[in-house]
Amino acid sequence: MNVAIIGAGVTGLSAALDLRKAGCSVTIYEAADKVGGLAAGFRCPRWEWSVENYYHHWFSSDRHLLGLVDELGLSRQVVFPRPMTAVYYNEKFYPLDSAIAVLRFPGLPLFDRIRLGLVVAMLKLLPNGLSLEKVTADSWMRRWVGKRAYETVWEPMLIGKFGPHYKDVNMAWFWARFKARTPRLGTYEGGIQAFLDVFSDRLQIEGVDIRLNAAVKRIEPTREGKIRLTFSDTSADYDRCLATTSPKQMALLAPALSEDYRRKLLSLTSMGAVVLILALKNQLSKDGIYWHNLPKSAGFPFLAMVEHTNYLSPEHFDGDHILYCGDYLDLDHEYFSLTKEELLNRFLPALSRVNPDFKPDWVKESWLIKTDYAQPVPMINQSQAVPAIKTSIPGLWFASMSQVYPWDRGTNYAVEIGRRAAQEMLEP
Repeated sequence: MNVAIIGAGVTGLSAALDLRKAGCSVTIYEAADKVGGLAAGFRCPRWEWSVENYYHHWFSSDRHLLGLVDELGLSRQVVFPRPMTAVYYNEKFYPLDSAIAVLRFPGLPLFDRIRLGLVVAMLKLLPNGLSLEKVTADSWMRRWVGKRAYETVWEPMLIGKFGPHYKDVNMAWFWARFKARTPRLGTYEGGIQAFLDVFSDRLQIEGVDIRLNAAVKRIEPTREGKIRLTFSDTSADYDRCLATTSPKQMALLAPALSEDYRRKLLSLTSMGAVVLILALKNQLSKDGIYWHNLPKSAGFPFLAMVEHTNYLSPEHFDGDHILYCGDYLDLDHEYFSLTKEELLNRFLPALSRVNPDFKPDWVKESWLIKTDYAQPVPMINQSQAVPAIKTSIPGLWFASMSQVYPWDRGTNYAVEIGRRAAQEMLEP
């Protein structure tokens, strides 16, 4: 069987592995100049390790991803430091990533802290939280952890992540975050791009054809029952095809999709991301905090501040201290139209609130990275809105992070949905 895959992200690469093992001829088309998709990274010549375009890590519970790594014989290259994550309260940052940290948090009375801890423990023990999609996270958490605890801890995070959509997010998605995530965060020696490069090299050794800088312009069925991919100056026909684009891009690429399938694609809500990456001369957070959750109500101009080198040693980056300043935003937000220099002017003053010694001349280099499709927004009864992997066009499948619901987007579920799509494609 001659198969095409659109997109060399983790989903596409994972599907290619199983399809090739089953004896298929597999060609991957990737519009970018490297593999990895949203998990990809870059490396300055002076660095030993790469840095991800968007702050990224693995969880110790990521069984699909870690199972793939083990299958490739690369488990020894995975490291799991135990970084510190913190929330902002009353002009200070406080860890809130363990039961002891919750009990010590000064922003709530003891009763509220105990109640919050019990609710989180209950959610982690709940085997299946999909029934919670009938209620919003805002209303459920307000009721069960209490108004004070919710508005102090969780509401700022929801507002920061989903902005104007935060009251629409369902509780099943929130349950999945508690259920799946762990304090231990992992990565690959050399950076996640190093893993992706090894993975793609293995696929090519096994006969997978990976074509970079190859943007597909159109997907359509032929009279002979094939799937035709059209490029800028040529076209190619395949027995089956898997597209791993965003839902809206899929709707544009495949005009022959049924109205019902197209409607589902276009009804899915998602947000983009704007990330400013800084290489600093000095450490910013003297407390060694890796992940800072920043409430918009406190006047911070971005959602998350992630000091990568409080998680991994600056020695991997020639002594640079790597800092991410990122936000999930609707595509009409002004940040998408601002230049890097304009965003630096917006973002840098906030860093002195973390460290009063910070000066703009600490910034050695900076990079601005944006994407239109970064965070699906899971609404009430979202399971009814998610399109099937098998599309309405015979021979065409579609797999995106909008379909891993109720789980949140990430490489673990990209592996899972890619391999699930491959199994469906192999069925007679």
